[in-house]
Amino acid sequence: MEYRTLGRTGISVSKFALGTMRLGAWGNQDHDDAVKLIRTALDAGVNLVDTADSYSGGEAEQIVGKAIRDRRDEVVLATKGHFPIDLRRDGDPNRRGNSRRWLTRAVEDSLRRLGTDRIDLYQVHRPDPTTDIDETLSVLSDLVRAGKIMAIGTSDFPAEQLVEAQWVAERRHHVPFHTEQPPYSLFMRGKEADVFPTAQKYGLGVLTWSPLNSGWLTGRFRRGEQIEMTEFRRAVSYKFDLSLPGNQRKLDAVERLAALADERGVSLTHLALAFAATHPAVTSVILGPRTLDHLSDQLAAADLELDDTTLDLIDTVVTPGTDLNPADNDYKRPSLTDPALRRRRPTGRG
Repeated sequence: MEYRTLGRTGISVSKFALGTMRLGAWGNQDHDDAVKLIRTALDAGVNLVDTADSYSGGEAEQIVGKAIRDRRDEVVLATKGHFPIDLRRDGDPNRRGNSRRWLTRAVEDSLRRLGTDRIDLYQVHRPDPTTDIDETLSVLSDLVRAGKIMAIGTSDFPAEQLVEAQWVAERRHHVPFHTEQPPYSLFMRGKEADVFPTAQKYGLGVLTWSPLNSGWLTGRFRRGEQIEMTEFRRAVSYKFDLSLPGNQRKLDAVERLAALADERGVSLTHLALAFAATHPAVTSVILGPRTLDHLSDQLAAADLELDDTTLDLIDTVVTPGTDLNPADNDYKRPSLTDPALRRRRPTGRG
């Protein structure tokens, strides 16, 4: 397993990281099996384990805590906060977001669930338009100085907000963000246009997620076949709705990429994972296996490197800097989703 330095932190992390969103109620509900999966990844050289307080309502953090209890110093432990944990109290606006009040509570709760005294990388899970970035950086800086978290990062932040955060940290003498965690795959290359160059400019480590585009890049979904709409797929139907032009483009691209993978003697899954790790801005690719078989197959791509000819051919299938289905982006900018922010109101003056 190759190791890379995480931004300017001095922390070395594995080229492939283990994501845990599918452990617990959202996927593998067998805790013993999930613990075995995590420990198998560690045995294979994976040292970065990424989770979040919202995954399975905190259950994923509990599983991670069990798995690393006797191996804590081997693990670069990353988690995230922002979303509400208890969906029964989803209406409480003070139990979410990036405010000092909520993040202080969220970090303490994560430490308890993980059974540890420190978090190596704490990430704000999404931007929060209701909280000034100065407040968010202020509380995270205090938690770093208290020794509860070692480094801080973001997830799904647009490039301009990454720049603003760096500027605020410098001017207000806060600890700056060290990492960004965006979605990135053969089908979602939009980050190449702005987020990746911004991360490189400011020395941010980049941890990418969804390298298989929710299963599309395993070759599971092919033209002429219906997609079974599981509970998860119904919840994010825009990623699988075949009436959307973007998903039709994905069907076409799957055929061309699968043929390219066959020519190279590799699986489409391995081609996709190797591609995600190739960009010079990317520090680590977060895998999201639900089973040990999924993990073993994905880890087998760790030594695969793509040559320039293969990468050039990939560029002819998916243009650099583009997303085949823009709806796949989970973070929707309020400036686009809230009509009131796009419509000037009459002032009432003559």
